[in-house]
Amino acid sequence: MADVTYPPLDVLKPVADDLWIIDSGPMKAMGLIPIPVRTTAIRLPGGEMLIHSPSRFTAGLRRQIEDIGPIRHLVAPNIAHWTFLKDWQKQLPEAVTWAAPGLRKRAQVRKAGLRLDHDLGDDAAPGWPPELEQIAVHGAAGFCEVALHHRPSRTLILVDLVLNLERHKLPIPVRPFAAAAGILAPDGRAPAYLRAIVKLAGQQAREEGRRLIATRPDRVIFAHGRWFDQNATASLERSLRWLSGP
Repeated sequence: MADVTYPPLDVLKPVADDLWIIDSGPMKAMGLIPIPVRTTAIRLPGGEMLIHSPSRFTAGLRRQIEDIGPIRHLVAPNIAHWTFLKDWQKQLPEAVTWAAPGLRKRAQVRKAGLRLDHDLGDDAAPGWPPELEQIAVHGAAGFCEVALHHRPSRTLILVDLVLNLERHKLPIPVRPFAAAAGILAPDGRAPAYLRAIVKLAGQQAREEGRRLIATRPDRVIFAHGRWFDQNATASLERSLRWLSGP
């Protein structure tokens, strides 16, 4: 059976100074395609830890993170990446939760009783780490994904604006669907339905996409698939051509 994930799972993996990834999963995209899931952990200058797009919570993972520093920030960067947050909040009630604009309005979020302390979108918000630049990308129907640019390591952190699934890791029957959705490596993009939603925002979305590319990152981390650890800026330009234009 194909394994779409990137073992070992639910453990810290160092990427750069003060930056780690946590591979987890699998989940299903569009109810059909199994996909890996990735979280990013960042140590802030004061020693506190920020967890971006938290995946499943385990006591062992918490211990690993807290061996580095106390977990003080949880980030839900778009309207899809919030489902594990409540488990983290239960264990870490003092951590501040930052959420993409519009997330608190969603019926599923209200029903889940999720606590959202602050909306993302303002780098100058009290308590927001200044070394993390926020770049919001908007779409229709209330979609918004807030990317983070970790300036010290020149790392851009996304979730769904790029999916880059490796063909050989997918079950054979779903490979044609992944290809049709445009999410296969090495030229992975946002899935077709999400590209359509974002493109409806017109010039605003194009300008936001260009801001992402203008960070000229050394690496690009995203939630699903083979992230860009080499030739990151060129890979990002290729994967966001649908958004930023020629």
